[in-house]
Amino acid sequence: MANFTIQNVSIALSDDYATVDVQIVDGAIVAIAPNLQVIGTGIDGKNKLLLPGFFNAHTHSSEMWQRGIMSVFPLELWLAELYDFAPLDPEQVYLSALGTAVETLLSGGTSVVDHLVLIPGLELETIAIATRAYREVGIRAFIAPLIQDESLTAGMPSGESAQTHEPYFRSAAATLEIIEEAVRQFHRPDEGVNILVAPTGIQLCTDALFEGCTELSDRYNLCRHSHLLETRAQEKLAEEKYGCTAVEHLKRIGYLSDRTTLAHCVWLNDADIAILAETESTVVHNPLSNLRLGSGIAPILKYRQAGVNVTFGCDGASSNDSQDLLEAIKMGSILHNVTDSDYQHWITPRQAVEMASLGGAKGLNIADKLGSLTVGKQADLVLYDLTNLSLLPRTDPIGLLVLGRPTNVVDSAWVNGKQIVADGKVTTINVDELRQELFNRSQWETKRKSETVAQIESHYRTVMGLSNTKK
Repeated sequence: MANFTIQNVSIALSDDYATVDVQIVDGAIVAIAPNLQVIGTGIDGKNKLLLPGFFNAHTHSSEMWQRGIMSVFPLELWLAELYDFAPLDPEQVYLSALGTAVETLLSGGTSVVDHLVLIPGLELETIAIATRAYREVGIRAFIAPLIQDESLTAGMPSGESAQTHEPYFRSAAATLEIIEEAVRQFHRPDEGVNILVAPTGIQLCTDALFEGCTELSDRYNLCRHSHLLETRAQEKLAEEKYGCTAVEHLKRIGYLSDRTTLAHCVWLNDADIAILAETESTVVHNPLSNLRLGSGIAPILKYRQAGVNVTFGCDGASSNDSQDLLEAIKMGSILHNVTDSDYQHWITPRQAVEMASLGGAKGLNIADKLGSLTVGKQADLVLYDLTNLSLLPRTDPIGLLVLGRPTNVVDSAWVNGKQIVADGKVTTINVDELRQELFNRSQWETKRKSETVAQIESHYRTVMGLSNTKK
């Protein structure tokens, strides 16, 4: 592992900046001070800003194959269309994981939480392929295999009508066996690959699956992940299913903890928010997909006031439709200025940066190792070029980064002290080859019709109180 010293670089203090040298030895930060002797390679940090790497704390890498084409639908119909056109092959899984890693890195992220869609019958192979892609790029990967044990139609409220659902093709027990085997084969935190237990959400999972995941999480010390109350339909469904809120139910069955991250959290009430604070669960805010799918605006300012840890995710690349983490951080900060007229509650650029870095580390139970520029922590670092046109003229560097529209501003990035971006380019894989592969394996298309949406749209409109007359 190479040792190096970043010289004359700007770092953020509590309300100002300092110019310092940062020494990295064996993948860890060993000193931060002005005028240090150069250990290993000297790196010029003049006119650059050094920040801890951000976390892309919730995404679905393989959705990249459908970005830009998905209909303008709410989540329940959008998912039906997604699955109608989502038969993936292993090579696609590999290429889209590479693409997700590259886009995350070039927008400031050094860690990715991939709620990974599994190819039926090739579940372990899917996980192996994504693992290989992330290892090749060198990004820190938290692979959260997306699991469920109920069929898609079970994810919608029944309303007044009695609904019957096809049984899911794989039992909860068989699914848990796959996850346990994945942990044995691929969970290597020291090598930058982590497996999480990750039921998709209350809408498509039985208690047996959640409880089995909790047990695996406790036995192998794994983090937990899930979608939670992304839409109003899920709020209605929880009431039908449990007779209480989804948050109360997850607390009751023991899924919430200080190592549980919950994506979306749009439709929670004040009592739910108190439960998240009490259980020390983390909210992953995905502002762009929540807007794209009309899910709503998550009450992020309320979470922060209640002491709930919040971090950011891009979400899958066909509900966003990008993996630009800086864009998610900007939108996830300023969107909330319209939800509370007391501007003292609004999120400042520095708070946003801390949410994206330390907030992500806390949610994954590694705040002792990552998430801040602190002596002793692992060197997951990003160096931003403050002479880039989109960060000029010179004012407050973090203000420019969060509130501006920064493009191509990542100069260098390191994960565990290993440099994987240099001079604005990923050095570990050939990105031009990746572009060519993504181009060759896809085609221009505009209109497609989802058969499943045609079957369920009328029911969805009825239970959501929308008229069924065609426009």
